[in-house]
Amino acid sequence: MKKTLFALVSLAVMMLSASCNHTETYADQIEKENNAIKKFIVDKGIKVISETEFAQKGYTTDVSKNEYVLINSSGVYIQIIRKGCGEKIKNGETTKVLCRFIEKNIMTDSTSLNNLTAAYYAAIPEKMTVTNTSGTFTASFDTNSSLMYEAYGSASVPSGWLAPLSYINIGRPQNENDEKAKVQLIVPHTQGHNYASSRVYPCFYTITYEKGV
Repeated sequence: MKKTLFALVSLAVMMLSASCNHTETYADQIEKENNAIKKFIVDKGIKVISETEFAQKGYTTDVSKNEYVLINSSGVYIQIIRKGCGEKIKNGETTKVLCRFIEKNIMTDSTSLNNLTAAYYAAIPEKMTVTNTSGTFTASFDTNSSLMYEAYGSASVPSGWLAPLSYINIGRPQNENDEKAKVQLIVPHTQGHNYASSRVYPCFYTITYEKGV
């Protein structure tokens, strides 16, 4: 009986040990995320430039070379496709901003949300209230018109979405040659929405920005 009990206890300890060995730590998850981002950059043929080079180029990225700038303080990669019409959001200003976007989960290589090209959702832009406080941007979604809010249950705008606002114009196209600002972003979980943050996965975004009313 004792031998049987000892064998069962030993088996339980071995199973618990094996289970613990297969439990991912936060460090493991971050490593997996970093590897996914690196692979994405290689697979997409992205050329990463420094913030110094970005400044020397007048805060633009060469789309023909598939350039992205890495913002070291946040880990967000930004490609500015179009700077857009209008002006930058001024210090102390609070304004309405409309966005349309495609969100892809880099870990699963799948599209999560889309109101940029998906016909059904294209008429429902994200409406944000954005404030610039000495170069720091904060924003919240209008919960009455937000796929992000519907999907993730938070009115807080991901920090990654706000990273380009120092470099793009927020205007409303009036003439034939006027264009909305457009960017592409690689956003690590620390700068993403609450689901990405809690589950530790990076997202890839294509986003347009224009002034709301």
